[in-house]
Amino acid sequence: MKIKIKFLAISVLATACIVSSCKSDSSVLYRSQNFSIYNNKVMQGQNVAKVLSPTLIQSNYKSTENQTYSNLIAFKFSINEKDNDVAQGVDRQILITNQKVSPVYVFGQQQTENTDSPKGILPTNTDFTFKLDMRAVFQQFKERGYYQCSDGSKIAQSDFKGVYIAGGALPLTWDFVNLEERGLKMTDTDNDGIFEITLKLNPLIPIEDKTWKLTQDISAKATYTSEQPIVDALYNLSLEEAELAVEPDSTFRTGAKWAGVWTRDISYSIVLAFAYLEPEVAKISLLKKVKRDRIIQDTGSGGAWPVSSDRTTWALAAWEVYKTTGDSAWLKKAYTIIKNSAADDYKTIRSSQTGMYSGESSFLDWREQTYPKWMSNMDIYVSQNLGTNVVHYQTHQILSRMAAILGEPHGEYDTIASQIKKGINKHLWMEDKGYYAQYLYGRSVLTPSKRFEALGEALAVLFDVAEEKQSKAIVSKSPLTEFGVTCIYPQIPGIPPYHNNAIWPFVQSYWNLAAAKVGNEKVLNHGLASLYRASGLFLTNYENMVAETGDFKGTEINSHRMLWSMAGNLSMVYRVFIGMEFSEEGILFHPAIPKEYGGTKKLENFRYRKANLSIMVKGYGNQIASFTMDGKKTGTHFISNAIVGNHTIEIVMKNNSFSGNINLADNHFSTNHPQVKLNNGALSWNPIAGAAAYSIYKNGTVVNVSKSVTYPIVTDGFAEYKISAVDEKGYESFTSEPILVYPPAAEQKIEMENFAEKSNKPYINFTGNGFVDVSKNRNQKLMVKVTVAESGLYQVDFSYSNGNGPWNTDNKCAIRSLYANGNYSGVIVMPQRGINEWSDWGYSNSHKVQLNKGENSINVIFEDWNNNMNVDENTAMLDFCRIIKL
Repeated sequence: MKIKIKFLAISVLATACIVSSCKSDSSVLYRSQNFSIYNNKVMQGQNVAKVLSPTLIQSNYKSTENQTYSNLIAFKFSINEKDNDVAQGVDRQILITNQKVSPVYVFGQQQTENTDSPKGILPTNTDFTFKLDMRAVFQQFKERGYYQCSDGSKIAQSDFKGVYIAGGALPLTWDFVNLEERGLKMTDTDNDGIFEITLKLNPLIPIEDKTWKLTQDISAKATYTSEQPIVDALYNLSLEEAELAVEPDSTFRTGAKWAGVWTRDISYSIVLAFAYLEPEVAKISLLKKVKRDRIIQDTGSGGAWPVSSDRTTWALAAWEVYKTTGDSAWLKKAYTIIKNSAADDYKTIRSSQTGMYSGESSFLDWREQTYPKWMSNMDIYVSQNLGTNVVHYQTHQILSRMAAILGEPHGEYDTIASQIKKGINKHLWMEDKGYYAQYLYGRSVLTPSKRFEALGEALAVLFDVAEEKQSKAIVSKSPLTEFGVTCIYPQIPGIPPYHNNAIWPFVQSYWNLAAAKVGNEKVLNHGLASLYRASGLFLTNYENMVAETGDFKGTEINSHRMLWSMAGNLSMVYRVFIGMEFSEEGILFHPAIPKEYGGTKKLENFRYRKANLSIMVKGYGNQIASFTMDGKKTGTHFISNAIVGNHTIEIVMKNNSFSGNINLADNHFSTNHPQVKLNNGALSWNPIAGAAAYSIYKNGTVVNVSKSVTYPIVTDGFAEYKISAVDEKGYESFTSEPILVYPPAAEQKIEMENFAEKSNKPYINFTGNGFVDVSKNRNQKLMVKVTVAESGLYQVDFSYSNGNGPWNTDNKCAIRSLYANGNYSGVIVMPQRGINEWSDWGYSNSHKVQLNKGENSINVIFEDWNNNMNVDENTAMLDFCRIIKL
């Protein structure tokens, strides 16, 4: 009864506010071609969300997914949940009209039927059967013991687990490694070699009006009121969802559909809002992601760390918790954990050539969503990403400040941070575009992928990796689409929305913080509209939405009540409208309020350390006219962390307009990347639709731009070639898979079984007489003798297999340290290649080492810093060591 009375009181007060003093619903906060944000409603066509009180919103939003579901279906088949049917980048298609069954396709053979007929919308709940002939595959199993795919890879009969269908229209998915979980495994019920699956295409989405009404007791939280009822109501909705996210064990749930704590999700959420709203829950959640006094990298591509390498987002969150609480015990504990993790990272993922760190894009952890399909998990480990490197930069800044507070040496952290920042600005900054490139990628030589990456760009602004001029350029020149900032730009063709062709509210929130920091009113207003449109119409904080439609339906995976999305919504109040910035010494205030969001704002019962704050902000702009604390004006706009008790703060803004432009752009897709072959001394590739020209890269430098689809080369030494397509707007595709060119005599393959006991495992497809089993208790130290004819620089890598897990998850990436003639070269990373697929061989990453004329030693050793996230299982099979003269 007590709780019900509180709810009633809140509701009555809120309703009174709207009736008596709030602006009318005709006040427009933002208007675009497709939607408008009003003072107390959101409109998008026939969809309307209306704020009835700060605790009640009604919405009639209806997803457009059923109305836009094309009858042209793109799909592929898959053995063992891998993209191994027809060539990568090539999809099958079927135009469904009145037929209920597909032709019988043959695995690995290109289809021939015509799909050029007029296209339309597929009726909802259409049952359709796909058929696949697997007899040729089974015949090869019988004759050879393996099936050879069109790309040359081999699938051992003993590794065969099943055949699946993947695709780009629900219930199909391009998430190959979760096909079985999605019910997309095909069956051969009569054992004739013809597999089938019947699916319900265009599944019907129920249509119903929805209402959000506050049901949780949020009276203990800070209350926020303003002259924008839409903001007040969505603030309360987000507070309620935050309350629902706290689990019985006092940790944060990642989303309504996702139980448990995930390192990057919890960390980005804590930085946005929960360090000060729920500091104890934040601490407990962070400590769930610690093992051996080191940060846990969540299961991820190829077996997690070091392919996925953004675990130090944990450091950002831990530092934010300290700044808001001043907890010295927490500082000491967090410092030890971050220090240990950073030390392992330094030896494992740091590049001495660039000063940057390798590994997957922070949070963009679904390989084909943001990387070309030719890139394996090994290639992702080799790449150097903007956002991940900004995180490592800030981690070392934090380590330096923590060490200084604790009286520890900190100079080395400053040095490493400086080297990372220098590397980012040297290798990733694109002066012609005014923002950073997404990552460096390749194999022997790395080149920038010239796509925009929203989170990395925002973090570079917020953490001062970008200088002031760069920061202003990033915010004003980066391409923004109608419904918000997309994770990347341009989009990748043929990849369904998730990270690609999608908007994520938490990323939008960081982008808004960057816009507020540089003082760009237009970009900030656009970003606020993106958040409030989505949460207002959907009546929850979804994880993502389709960039082209703004719909929460149509992305590969989604969940309502997402932790980092609600944190982002809340952060707009605390960090933008109220303008709080936490430091070790206290809180600095610098509100950034677009003119449309002006008026009086009140944040009451905000608890900071031992103080309880009541804050009022009047007006608009990003410059403060006066700052009053407890009735006394001050010129600092700052409160000390030493304050205790109740305090009132009044901030009056100058009602100034911000500076800055906005680059609103149509949602654009790059072309496909070329697939290049080397024949008779020339590179060749098929014409790419939409390409205006092709850029030819040799050893990382563009040596030719041409409209031709061939390029002659001379094999006069080691070289790496890549080709990209450039469209008429100047956007570049991904490059083709690198082709290494060198004289045959430059290569040696040294069989590992000649230097250690040959494994007795029953695997196939290896070279020579066998292979060597390496684990934490077998062959911890291997020494290979290499004889070369002349001194010089050589490239060293290994052919290996790792069947400990799938391509995209788990935590059993195999790691070893490489020494050449006693000199540490770095780590050899051998990512997982498929569950129990030990006969699937691939190359590790490579290192360039100096070898002497005559005999040399190559040592492969398990060191302490080679522990992966599993710790117990760190196993691979080594077939041979490859040495190439550079």
